[in-house]
Amino acid sequence: MHEPPTFRDHFSGHATDYSRFRPSYPEALFSWLATLAPPHALVWDCATGNGQAARALASHFETVVATDASDEQIAAAQPHPRVRFGVHPASNSGLDDHSVSLVTVAQALHWFEPEPFHREVTRVVVPGGTVAAWCYELFEVTEAIDAPMLELYHDIVGDDWPPQRRHIETGYRDITWPWTRMATPDFEMVADWSLERVLGYLRTWSATRRWQAREGRDPVAIVEPRMRAAWGDASTRRVNWPLKLLVSAVDG
Repeated sequence: MHEPPTFRDHFSGHATDYSRFRPSYPEALFSWLATLAPPHALVWDCATGNGQAARALASHFETVVATDASDEQIAAAQPHPRVRFGVHPASNSGLDDHSVSLVTVAQALHWFEPEPFHREVTRVVVPGGTVAAWCYELFEVTEAIDAPMLELYHDIVGDDWPPQRRHIETGYRDITWPWTRMATPDFEMVADWSLERVLGYLRTWSATRRWQAREGRDPVAIVEPRMRAAWGDASTRRVNWPLKLLVSAVDG
């Protein structure tokens, strides 16, 4: 089943690059999520994209149903024996009523039509089950390296970000959410990346792709010389992305 016309697909055109250059979520996040549901629970990873979160969840849960409205994203996902991939929108998972103990949404909640997703979560989650969403905005390396990246984000491709991006910038504080928000630990993604991988990551931004399609040139190339100069001779550097979580028990 495909997402209705309101589906905003900003990533299918570069699903392989998206899978290649995205950072990995911390194992501590999934260990903590595992405390919120029984180990043999069925988990629904909604808008799974390349399946990164789903595969990590499979280390803690017996079965993960990973859905995405994009055929291309599901096709690019790496298989896992405990993950069942399928093409479904956030509003229609194909799951049975009250069949899952945990619903997760990684870096995708801001794309959803809120009310249809909320109804679907309420329908599929068991009494006392949990829904967890998280997002991350910009990475942090050093002030000198971050500065040209911020120029790319705000000044060069800033007008090409879709309006839903504002929810990422506010860490989901103002997103529509009908359940009581629980306190959560602090998590961050950490990676030791080369400059080439950082530049590749910047080229997966939807705004970067949109700007390039319109202007016919690569916007990352505008800031690349400054980033190279600031990076220096280091083969890799530590890159950090703070995570913002939105987690609730689902009332029936």
